[in-house]
Amino acid sequence: MDPKTAGAYGDDAPIAAFATPLAESALALIRVSGKNTFELLARVFSRPEKLLNAPGHSIVHGWIIENSNTANSITASRRIDEALISVYRAPRSYTGEDGADISCHGGIAAAKAVMGALRAAGFRNALPGEFTFRAFMNGKLDLTRSESVMELVSAKTDRGRQHAVHRLSGALEQEITNIKNLLVKILAETEIYLDYSEDEVSAPGAEAAGNFPGLAMAEEARAGLQTLAASYRRERLYQEGALAVIAGRPNAGKSSLFNLLLKEDRSIVTDIPGTTRDWIEALVSIEGIPVRLADTAGLRGLPAPLDPVEKIGIERSRELLAQADLVLYVIDGVEGITAEDRDFLEDFNYTENKIPLILLWNKADIVKEVTQSKEAEREAAVLEISAKTGAGIPALTAAIAEALTAAAGGQSDDSMSGSTERSPGIATARQKELVDAALAAVTETLLLAERKEPLDLIAPLLREAVNSLGEITGEVSTADILETMFSRFCVGK
Repeated sequence: MDPKTAGAYGDDAPIAAFATPLAESALALIRVSGKNTFELLARVFSRPEKLLNAPGHSIVHGWIIENSNTANSITASRRIDEALISVYRAPRSYTGEDGADISCHGGIAAAKAVMGALRAAGFRNALPGEFTFRAFMNGKLDLTRSESVMELVSAKTDRGRQHAVHRLSGALEQEITNIKNLLVKILAETEIYLDYSEDEVSAPGAEAAGNFPGLAMAEEARAGLQTLAASYRRERLYQEGALAVIAGRPNAGKSSLFNLLLKEDRSIVTDIPGTTRDWIEALVSIEGIPVRLADTAGLRGLPAPLDPVEKIGIERSRELLAQADLVLYVIDGVEGITAEDRDFLEDFNYTENKIPLILLWNKADIVKEVTQSKEAEREAAVLEISAKTGAGIPALTAAIAEALTAAAGGQSDDSMSGSTERSPGIATARQKELVDAALAAVTETLLLAERKEPLDLIAPLLREAVNSLGEITGEVSTADILETMFSRFCVGK
């Protein structure tokens, strides 16, 4: 293996990585960190003494040059690129180590040449997430904040970004710590009660709980864990988004609605039924939720005369509908609900996995009154819209957000201030698994206490819950778990 690319999580070797995409741009940023960072960097910098003596949180201007062991003067032929070096001294840096950010010109050739000079000086390529891994190992971040770094990088909407920032600020760490502290206090009292006889010590609340101390605190911890567990689907909705499929008969206005919600002309719109032959997908932010919006081929009842291409498009549309998190069914308000609409609604009503449905009475600019049928009333409320004028769209976006958050077991955020007052929520499968484990242990603890079982059966469950919560923040961890988690990060973070 190339010694410049070899490495393992947990060492303090000097590392380097692009922190910006390798592309034509005004600037490129290369991040370095690790043991002897400034000594190595000085080898390829035109002003080595200035760099070596620079205080932390200062910037030094100069040239990145070819590494040389000779005392030759710095000629133009040795210069690689002009650069600014932002200096960070341990422990006041992102990683807790000596580190620097090198800002050079953003041309691909220039950035690659600077990186090549760093490798020649002794830096190796950073592993995915290695900078954040070192920040965790050096006590700069706990695991919840570390995970929120990548959530912030991958956030698709401003609301998703706000939720990630909330966790990055330490709100989730604090909530986990508060619950863990409750359980630690209960465990301590339980173990004291185990070590001494009932005549020697009286634990608070022990009499009311059948000799189990801290019943009220255990119930409080369970409530907090239940809130966290329930938040997972809501937070994944804001991070990963949902699939909303626009369906309906040909020429009902599906493509016009798709373009209106997208705010651009992506789907071809004509008066000819069957113009859309295959589904088209685009990402749109609806009330802060990243929504994959899909425009599908018009659904015709069979055996209607179809050409082969349109038939394939309809089959694909039906397959996509089965995967949807939400269906927006568009009804042509001029024609009203037809037999084909009723057939769809009847089939949709009996699907095994019930998918939220919003019925849209389109062309409200032409049809002033909704002649709602009993079938439509039974299925869902009908929203009047006009894909041509935009009438009713604010009510539609609000209904989409409400339907998706309700399906995720949560409530939509009316404002970020309202969001931050409640539980910060858990956003990764790792966090969810550990919260579920802690919740199961605490629930079993309360069941045993209710049956007045011996405390030596209860204490191990409390330890299990405490350890699970410790794993969430990283107080309890293993090398394998950490490497698996950080390897999913992008290089440069």
